[in-house]
Amino acid sequence: MKLWGKGEESEEETDEPEIIPDPIIEKIEKKKKSDIGLNRFFKYPVRTLTEKPVNILYICAPLAITIFILGFFFAFRSRGISVIFTSTMIDDLAFFTTLIIIVPLSILDFKEQHRINSIEKSLPNFFRDLASMHESGMTLSNAVHIISFSEYGSLTTHIKRIDKQISWNFPFIDAIIGLGNRLKTPLAERSVDLIARASKSGGDLTEILRAAASDTYEFVNLKNERKNNMLIYVIIIIASFFVFLFVIYILVTAFLRTMATLGGSGVSTGSAKFGGSSVDLFGYTRLFSHAAMFQGFFSGLAAGVMGEGSVMSGLKYSTIMLVIAWITFRFFV
Repeated sequence: MKLWGKGEESEEETDEPEIIPDPIIEKIEKKKKSDIGLNRFFKYPVRTLTEKPVNILYICAPLAITIFILGFFFAFRSRGISVIFTSTMIDDLAFFTTLIIIVPLSILDFKEQHRINSIEKSLPNFFRDLASMHESGMTLSNAVHIISFSEYGSLTTHIKRIDKQISWNFPFIDAIIGLGNRLKTPLAERSVDLIARASKSGGDLTEILRAAASDTYEFVNLKNERKNNMLIYVIIIIASFFVFLFVIYILVTAFLRTMATLGGSGVSTGSAKFGGSSVDLFGYTRLFSHAAMFQGFFSGLAAGVMGEGSVMSGLKYSTIMLVIAWITFRFFV
């Protein structure tokens, strides 16, 4: 065993090359770390919460639960346990906390569905125009550059990004794959995967683009046809809610209110006397208001599934019908 003195270096240490840190690589690694997890949230809070509709629940759900607990505590402190049975304060509190959760979620989902529909409608035209220009003898880089000045809805900004990537000698197939990853829609991912696999296997790129255009066009047509065919069922669900609400309104205002008045005054008609028992008008009205709001909320979800194939898409219907039911029973019944 050989001991090394101070200032001496082993042969192994001298053989190792000195690694000089590259400031550019360090900046890239630092940028990657800042775009992951909590670092991304603190750096881009609005973008992180809105890039997916469900992400907004990280803020809305705790906020709604906190408001409900605080509101229940102050109501219980001021009126005692009877506030649950003799007042609609808890009902109204539950109504507004529910709105805090579903309204931002429904708005973001509506915007996301609008973005997806715009992209899906533009994809067939994009692939078809690209195939036509390439077939005429134009290079892909020139074709993409010319197309980037056209209007393709929400797809336009992504096409401009592909144009920049190709101008930096980025391979076309890699740029298309990156497009599919950024769009994050099932149709775009399927079309991009078709183009990438067929191109790598040596197929004619013009025919591949035309096949992708035809596939996306048929997909969009089938989706629109399904939506149009299911529209009648959405209308039936919404109409049934309003019929239910109208029947409850008539029942409470024309029947129960009269029964409560006759019971309170002890009026007798014929052989039937209504003074022996009283009708709890407040209890029945509250029960029917709960039924109407539950009916509106879940009917909206069913309309979303029937019309657009997604429960989350029904939140916009649920919000509207829930608000209508609440306004009806708070101001008109």
